[in-house]
This record gives sequence, structure tokens and C-alpha cells, in this order.
Amino acid sequence: MFLSVFDMFKVGVGPSSSHTMGPMVAAARFLETLRNSPFHPKGLRASLHGSLAFTGVGHATDRATILGLAGFHPATYDAVKAEAVLAEIAQTHMISAPGLPPLAFDPKKDLTFDYGPNLPGHANGMILKATDAQGDVILQETYYSIGGGFVLTADELADAGGSKTRARADVPYPFETADEMMAMAASSGLSIAQMKRANELKFRTSAQIDQGIDQLWQVMNNCINRGISTEGILPGGLFVRRRAKGIYDALMAERGLNMTAPHTINDYMITYAMAVNEENAAGGQVVTAPTNGAAGVLPAVIRYWLDHVPDASVSRIEEFLLTAAAVGGLCKHNASISGAECGCQAEVGSAAAMSAAGLCAVMGGTIKQVENAAEIALEHHLGMTCDPVKGLVQVPCIERNGLGAIKAISAASLALRGDGDHLVSLDVCIETMRQTGHDMHEKYKETSLGGLAVNVPNC
Repeated sequence: MFLSVFDMFKVGVGPSSSHTMGPMVAAARFLETLRNSPFHPKGLRASLHGSLAFTGVGHATDRATILGLAGFHPATYDAVKAEAVLAEIAQTHMISAPGLPPLAFDPKKDLTFDYGPNLPGHANGMILKATDAQGDVILQETYYSIGGGFVLTADELADAGGSKTRARADVPYPFETADEMMAMAASSGLSIAQMKRANELKFRTSAQIDQGIDQLWQVMNNCINRGISTEGILPGGLFVRRRAKGIYDALMAERGLNMTAPHTINDYMITYAMAVNEENAAGGQVVTAPTNGAAGVLPAVIRYWLDHVPDASVSRIEEFLLTAAAVGGLCKHNASISGAECGCQAEVGSAAAMSAAGLCAVMGGTIKQVENAAEIALEHHLGMTCDPVKGLVQVPCIERNGLGAIKAISAASLALRGDGDHLVSLDVCIETMRQTGHDMHEKYKETSLGGLAVNVPNC
């Protein structure tokens, strides 16, 4: 099994990888299907189902779908242009997509939220349709946004045997489990990152890998820097105030003072993560790590390592990200990284496991210690629900990323204090996450129908 580091980490737009990026990608795919079809469409329709319906407005799923049908893509998203296009579509009831004639589309009539049962493949389902001049459907496709910005059609999902992205296996080290990963590392004498890079070299040059990873970290770090420099109220109606800048400024003012408590270091970790997720909540540019809702954990851990750990070096970020991507691929392949499928354990839990593994690796951990670090971090997120208030990726999501970063760093430290031997394996922990997600009530899986979402006033 091979899932590229550039699939796990994708540059995109907030607030959600599965509810914003995914629908935008699905719409772009539908446009390409239309361009290659013999039909001559005159109009478009879209329906959102399951979690995409219940939390769609809070996650800007409706906006993302419309923008995707207008030719926008997460990686090249232009916020100013997007607002202009949305206003034009609302006024003219027409969409002008590249390579297609103007198509009729009234956002108030042609995009619907279906609050009935989920579509059969996944909780995040959507149906896109093209119509003729009479309004009859001439082409239709069902898409599932399965987490982290990954999108599959209904047929692709069935072929993959569930919510697993079809992954290449024609690579030197096609491990599908953590046990296989460790066995291959032992027999090859390579680290997890070295095996992952060897796999990447099947599809990209060394220079392309280096450039791509450098860009990923640059976007992550820029996101942190924007977050710790920006004040204001987050959009969506909860009137959540950005806090990262205020906390960071206070930390800078306290540096070197004898009154600073040792546990203040935790505040740095939390602030870096909150900075990213405040940017995400505001619709800014982030990197899926492995999702938007959990995008703050991994950059926060890297920034903590670079800024606060002696001998840390930017030159080893590649090792960190490749190791983290390997663990993230195991979580996705054998369970899920989708909050709508397995709750927040699949998002922040997976992010913490990835981050712990990456940190342990760059701090000199053995293969067994790296696997142990990932397991510890994931184990102590098991059962975590996804219950965003008002369907917004704000409460509890922003703070949750900060605590996820602390758990990741603690897990890596604990693993480094041992010899790698432990009772619960990463494979067992991932399988437990899958089973727990399967048994979890739907109202706790990104529907905003349970938990904090119904016990906290939405205004």
C-alpha cells in the first residue's frame, strides 16, 4: 500500500477538508466529466447528504460546492475572486465554468440539503447533476468526501472496498500495517522516512520531493505566523475571538522572567496549534495534516521542536513529515481520518499519532520507539467525538488541536524514555479506533446533533 506524502498533506482552504475542500474537488471532477461527455448540459444541480447536510452551512459546504462548479480548486483558491463569483452567481443564476457553456444554477433552488438517511457509501455524500433545457437530468454522479480532502465516486468507493483511497502497491516498501512497516525497516536497515522516500521516488524525482516538502512546511509555518499576528472575531455567528496573538504576545513579553512557570512551555504548543486552526476557521490557507479540522497539531509540534528543542534543524523536517505521512497512511488505510466516519479520534487522534511519530524520529528514536510514540498518542484519543458547536470548526476544535499537540509531544517523550517494548501495538490501536468509530452513535460524528453542539447555546 502506498499513499503519497503529498496526498496526506495537501495545501487547501478552510474550514474543513472533508466538508469544504472535498466538495470543491468533487465539483471540479464533475466538471471534467461533463467536458468529456457527449452531452450538452444547460443547467446544474447539487444535493448534500448526511454530515455534509447537517453541518454544511457551518463548514461552508454549500459555498465550496458552488465554487467548485465554477472552476475553483482548493490548492489555487483566491478568496477575493471567490466572493465576486458567488455574488455574480446569486444575481445571474448562471455558472460560467471553464470549458463549458454558461449553465443555469440558482443557489436557493438548485443546491439542496437532504437531512434524510445517509447515502449508502459514507456519511459525507453528495450528488451532482447536469440537466438539459427542459430540466431533465442527463448526467449524474455520486461523490463521497472521505476525509482529508480525499474524494471518491460511488463506484470508486465500492472498488476500494470501503472508505479507502485506492493506493498503489508497486513500490519498494508497500507496507499496509505497522508490523509490516517495522519488519521492512528491520530487514532493509532503513528508517521509516527512508522507506517512505524510496516509495515516493517511484513517482517523483528527488528534486520534486524536496521542493514539495519545503513548500508544505512553508505553508504550514506561514499559517502559524499569520495566526499569531491576527486579531478579530471568527466568522459564523458564535463570535469566537481569536486568542493566539494575545497569548503569543504575552509569552514573548514574559521571556526570561524568573516568574515564568515551567509548564508555560505548554502554552507555546497550544498557541502554535490554535494559530493554525483560527486561520482555518477564518477560511484561510492551511495544509491537511491529515485534515483541516486537525491541521494545527502537526505544525505546532514541528514549530515547538524548532523553536524550543536544542539541536533541532529545518533540514530534518523532511524526515518528520515522511515519518508522519507513513503513520497517517496506516490510520487512513486501516481505519479512517474522517470525523464524520469515526469521530474526532480519527482527526485529532490521527494527527497526534502522526506528530508523535515524526517528533520521536527526529529526536533519535528507534523504529520501535517511533511506533510506540504513535500508539501512545492515538490510544489516548480513542472514543473522542466530533461535536462542533453550530457546525463550525471552532468549538471545541481550535483548543482541541492545542491539547492534541501536547499529547503528541508527551507521547514522543514517553516513548523515548523506554526501549520500544509495549503491550498495545499501533495496529491494535488503529483497529480499535475503527471499531469504536463504527459503534459510535451518528449524532457524535460531525452532525452537530449531540454533545457540545446541543448543550452549548448557538448564539
